[in-house]
Amino acid sequence: MSITQNYKLNLIQWYPGHIAKAEKNLKEQLKRVDVVFEVRDARIPLATHHPQIAEWVEGKTRVLILNRVDMITPQMRSLWIDWFKRQGETPYFTNAQHGKGIAEVARAAQAAGVELNKRRSDRGMLPRPVRAVVIGFPNVGKSALINRLLGRRVVESAARPGVTRQLRWVRISEHLELLDAPGVIPARLEDQDAALKLAICDDIGDASYDNQLVAAALVDLLNYLEAVATDLLPKKPLESRYQLDSISETGEAYLHALAEHRYKGDVERAARQLLTDFRKGLLGEIALEIPPN
Repeated sequence: MSITQNYKLNLIQWYPGHIAKAEKNLKEQLKRVDVVFEVRDARIPLATHHPQIAEWVEGKTRVLILNRVDMITPQMRSLWIDWFKRQGETPYFTNAQHGKGIAEVARAAQAAGVELNKRRSDRGMLPRPVRAVVIGFPNVGKSALINRLLGRRVVESAARPGVTRQLRWVRISEHLELLDAPGVIPARLEDQDAALKLAICDDIGDASYDNQLVAAALVDLLNYLEAVATDLLPKKPLESRYQLDSISETGEAYLHALAEHRYKGDVERAARQLLTDFRKGLLGEIALEIPPN
C-alpha cells in the first residue's frame, strides 16, 4: 500500500549540515573499523535501512540490530526473524533503553574480535581491541545502545533526532572500542512512503514534515494494517485510546473528528497528540511494516 498517494504531501526531505559533515568524516573513519553495528527501528526495519550501508561496509563484519523490540508484538518479531534469515541475516533485537538484548550484541562483538585476532595472529601480528562503529538513522537508539554496552552514560542520548553531532571513539573494554556517529540519512529520500514512516516514528527532524498530514497518514496506515494483519496488531488501537472509531473514516476526517471530540476543534493539537501517543507506545505494540511476501 502506498500511504502517500492520498495526500498532497510536500516531499519529506531532511539533510541538515551536521549530517552531511558527519557522513564525510564517517567514511574516512570506516577504514579503521572492523565491525559495523547497523541499528534500525524494529517498527520500520526496511524504512530505516540506509541504501548505501552495503557499499560502505563491504568486506567488514556487520551486526544487524533492530532496536525498540518492546514496541512490536512477539508474533511480528518472529516474522521478521524468519524473513531476515531467508535473506541470510541474523537480526539482534534490543530495547536499548532498558538493556534488553544487549548481552547478545556484546557476544556478537566478542565473536568478531576472536576472529579478527586469529587472523592477526596468523600473520604474526599482536592482538588488539576490535574497532566497531554504530551506524543508523537519527533517533533509532544508537547512543542508548553504546551506553548500555558500556554500563554507564557516556554519550548523550535523547528521544529526538540529531542529538549526536560529532564522531567520538568510546573504549568499552580492553577488547572493544566503539565509534559513536551521528545519524546518517540519504541526501535525498526517494521513497516517500518510507520517509513518511520515518516521520511517524520520529526518526527524522520535525522541520521536514507537516504534523497534520503525517498524523492523518498514520490513521490510514493503521486502518490498512488492521484490515490485512488483524492478528498482528492490538484490536482497534485508536478506538481503545480515544473512544472514537476510525474504520469508516479517512485519516484526515478522523483527525478532524478527534479534534472536535477531544481538543475543542484544535486539529494541530490532535495531530501532535496522536503522533506522541504512537511514539510512546500508548496505542499498543504496533509495527508499521510487515515482512514482504
